[in-house]
Amino acid sequence: MSPLAGRTALVCGGSEGIGLAAAQALAAMGARVLLLARTESKLQAALTTLPAASDGAHGLIVADAAKPDELVERVRTSLGGATVSVLINNSAGPPPGVIASASAAQFITTIEQQLLAAHALAQALLPGMRAQRFGRIVNVISTSVREPIAGLGVSNTARAAVAAWAKTLASEVAVDGITVNSVLPGYTRTARLAQILEARAKATGRSVAAVEAEMLASVPAGRFGEPADVAAAIAFYASPQVGYITGTTLAVDGGRTKAL
Repeated sequence: MSPLAGRTALVCGGSEGIGLAAAQALAAMGARVLLLARTESKLQAALTTLPAASDGAHGLIVADAAKPDELVERVRTSLGGATVSVLINNSAGPPPGVIASASAAQFITTIEQQLLAAHALAQALLPGMRAQRFGRIVNVISTSVREPIAGLGVSNTARAAVAAWAKTLASEVAVDGITVNSVLPGYTRTARLAQILEARAKATGRSVAAVEAEMLASVPAGRFGEPADVAAAIAFYASPQVGYITGTTLAVDGGRTKAL
């Protein structure tokens, strides 16, 4: 039997990149997957890549993570009383930039999108998880929670807040059979990586190829990660067998992070 057969998973940012790869992995484990993102056309295309669910059809939810209250309302409406067993909190990061130049508005928007959206969804979905004595909350954050990344000031700050929130929540809900863990992607071939490469090239006056080569030199594995690499870690944390691991962070970075 598929490990997540009969379970529903909600994947935020599920239309592309790491979110889509995670959705595909969870669907392969038998879960019914609900993809959440802002663009319906991208969600529709993403749905066609998912293997058939063992119980019910996959679905989509069009919502903006930067508007937590509206986000929760749309999720509740779409669920129609169904229980989500697996929540994947995943959201694109803010534009690159040094922290000294960041505005208050940038911090507020990013905190809403990264932290408050995750918190609002958890609050909405925890009662159902508690009732079934099973829940898996997996947060896609960044290796910056261990080593801040230069030129990503606002993102570093928000990601660290999510990591602290997740660690705290994990201790509160473990007794209910709910685990809360976080995956820390390193340099992964997504639209976000392309954005960072271009920003660094512009800031230093070098070519994108030169910046890419420098970044690759810092990765012991000698390559950038693929979304499927991160999805494998997400699927691990989402599985029923991982019920005694909670409050942890797992770096998926090819060995780049130096911190223990």
